Amino acid sequence: MNDGEFEKRFLALINNQENPYHPLVWINGTPTIGKNTYIGGMSEINAKGASVNIGSNCDIASFVAINVADSHLRAIGVNDKIDFKNIIIENNVFIGSHSAVLGGSKIGHNSVVAAGSIVRGETIPPFSLAIGNPLIIKDGYYRKSKYKS
Repeated sequence: MNDGEFEKRFLALINNQENPYHPLVWINGTPTIGKNTYIGGMSEINAKGASVNIGSNCDIASFVAINVADSHLRAIGVNDKIDFKNIIIENNVFIGSHSAVLGGSKIGHNSVVAAGSIVRGETIPPFSLAIGNPLIIKDGYYRKSKYKS
C-alpha cells in the first residue's frame, strides 16, 4: 500500500476529511482559510452551524480548538438548543498551542493568542497580545517600536 492509499484509509477510519494541513487536523463544515496559513496536528476547526473565517499568513499551533458551537447550557439541562456564533481570525495571527477560540470571537490582524488561552467571544484588536483564562487583552502590544524591524 502506498502513502496516498494509507492516508485515505486512515482518514476514513478516523472520520476525517483530507486537508492540506496535517492528517490529524479535524475540519468540520466549510471554514474559509487564507493562503500561507499553517494549522498544526491535533487541532480542530468546527464550522458546522456558523462560519469560520481565517485569514492569510496565520500560524495555528497544534492542539488548538476553533469551535462555533456552544452546547453547555443544553448539556446541563438549562436550555434545549445549541448556540452557534461566527468566528473571524484576521491575517497574520498566531494562536498558541492548547488554546481555544469559541463562537463570537474576532481576532484582529497581527495579533497573538498565547498558548493555553481561551477566547470566549471577545474582540481582540489588531496588534494585540491575548493571554490566559480568563483572557487578558494587551491592546496594541505589538505596535511598539521594539518589534519593528
